[in-house]
Amino acid sequence: MDTLEQLAVPLLEWFRDNARPLPWRDDPTPYHVWLSEIMLQQTRVAAVLDYYNRFLRQAPDIPALAALPEERLMKLWQGLGYYSRARNLQRAAKIIVEEYGGAFPSDYAAVRALPGVGDYTAGAVCSIALGQAVPAVDGNVLRVYARLCGDGGDISTPQMKKRVAQAVAQVIPVGAPGAFNQALMELGATVCLPNGAPLCERCPGRSLCAALAHGRTGELPVKAPKKPRRVEERTVWLIFWENRAALRRRPGRGLLAGLWEFPSEPGDGPLPPQWGVEALSQQYAGQARHIFTHIEWHMTLRTVEAGSDALPEGWVWAGRAQLEEKYALPSAFEGALRAVNERLNGGT
Repeated sequence: MDTLEQLAVPLLEWFRDNARPLPWRDDPTPYHVWLSEIMLQQTRVAAVLDYYNRFLRQAPDIPALAALPEERLMKLWQGLGYYSRARNLQRAAKIIVEEYGGAFPSDYAAVRALPGVGDYTAGAVCSIALGQAVPAVDGNVLRVYARLCGDGGDISTPQMKKRVAQAVAQVIPVGAPGAFNQALMELGATVCLPNGAPLCERCPGRSLCAALAHGRTGELPVKAPKKPRRVEERTVWLIFWENRAALRRRPGRGLLAGLWEFPSEPGDGPLPPQWGVEALSQQYAGQARHIFTHIEWHMTLRTVEAGSDALPEGWVWAGRAQLEEKYALPSAFEGALRAVNERLNGGT
């Protein structure tokens, strides 16, 4: 019996007693599990809870998600980041409505084929919501496996992920695939921690763990260092006219595609004359910074008092109520939004 198989029984017992109460665990329908897993990509559980509940109030089922206006979808997602997740979620919902009558597909291959669904998400939904004995290998599972089995493979490589998925698939309890997968993930999230020392004294697999036995918990898992982020200097223009601020949509492709922004440009140059904005005055308004996966924005904020309501085609004027309720601005502009809200005095 290998190490991972020996872990199964104590792990399930540990999970029964220590699982965090989460809303998608209370009612693990395919839609609920799918939505939660998409939201949890690159995002902490604590940050997702309010978004999850608010999202379900607006889109309680798959047909409602498919019918949601894009502007509303983006507003519900505002602050979660990685907005392509929301677009893929709705694309998949429309496919489910059109091809499956609104019922989530039960076949793993069909689930895996949905936009935005990879091996991990398909495995999570199929095991947790549909009771299928398929693996769901995320970063938490990779870390638990590497330490438990003393595996020094690079967890960022496809080869390592495939090896772990095959190992997990061989030991999934037939009667509890969802609980087993969730237990592995929960162990990694709450005990076999990614940053800082793991809480080995709390682990149900401490007597089996190769990393603990050989003093290698700080060495494992192995992961190739990330390439340094590219730093980009930008100027963000906070253009005001009669208690409103100017917004424009970003291009339909690339970073923050299709989202609203306070007009911004690379560098630290003057207000672009091609915008045709009549500037009565311009003033420095502070600095802001935002870190993406591969790039870091260092932003200079500048306020502009406009002399008229003339804006380039497709731009809009937005008051505080519209900024709060209608237009979705990515968190990259959080510092700029604070500065705008301090200036606006409740215009609508």
